[in-house]
Amino acid sequence: MIGVTGATGAVGGRVARLLAERRRPTRLLVRDARRAPELPESSVRAVSCYSDADGMRAALDGVRTLFLVSADADPERVGQHRTAVDAAVAAGVDRLVYLSFLSADPDATFTFARDHFRTEEYIRGRGIDFTFLRPSLYVDLLPSWVDTDGVIRGPAGDGQVAWVSRDDVARVASVVLTEAGHAGRVYDVTGPELLTMARSAALLADFAHRPITYQDQTPAEARASRSDHGAADWEIEGWVSSYAAVATGEMAVRGDVVARLTGRTPQSPAEFLRAHPDSVEPLTRN
Repeated sequence: MIGVTGATGAVGGRVARLLAERRRPTRLLVRDARRAPELPESSVRAVSCYSDADGMRAALDGVRTLFLVSADADPERVGQHRTAVDAAVAAGVDRLVYLSFLSADPDATFTFARDHFRTEEYIRGRGIDFTFLRPSLYVDLLPSWVDTDGVIRGPAGDGQVAWVSRDDVARVASVVLTEAGHAGRVYDVTGPELLTMARSAALLADFAHRPITYQDQTPAEARASRSDHGAADWEIEGWVSSYAAVATGEMAVRGDVVARLTGRTPQSPAEFLRAHPDSVEPLTRN
């Protein structure tokens, strides 16, 4: 039995469907059972949040391998992850595949990546087999980085990103969850090409058929430009530091994990945008 958290979400949902295609018995953990996908060989358990230790433990009864999608960004996220991991161990889960983030490190520039490192370290200390998937930034979200005036703003400088699609991340996860030989491995899951933010903006412009550009900012300018969004300081710092991590080179990682594990060449940003024109539609209307 394979457990999948976030089974109504962008990555967890994709993984659940791929496991269903493989006819693998799957336990889908969701917040709202009414929204759970109806898939063959799957059962559904509703759990309000990772902090619900008893609910998580009950939902994982009988699960032997768990795909743990990281919780939404939150100052208490690491604590939520620890509760979920403890519940998995108490329920008898033998192997945990955690969806982490590229360049997770205690001193990562991207503040949220520090949460992922702390979660990884906690999992390592719980005596359970693990695999960590560290995806790059999602190309699926690239269009949302564009402001309404057609500009991507942030302190990314000339740094590069190997944008990866959620589809490719899910394919890697489904392989790791169903095949042996991945215990103790840490996989950087990236797209096939490194792009600067300026080149990423130009690529979006090609598909949106309108001008889209990149404006480099200092970290202070980036914080000030986001100060009226009504977000908390920690959230603004997360946004700003995601760009800053590009500038430092921490996101300039391009690997072969997708091709090596799935046998498929990962989608380039252009291929993704061509295959998902709906992702560009909001840009054409601005």
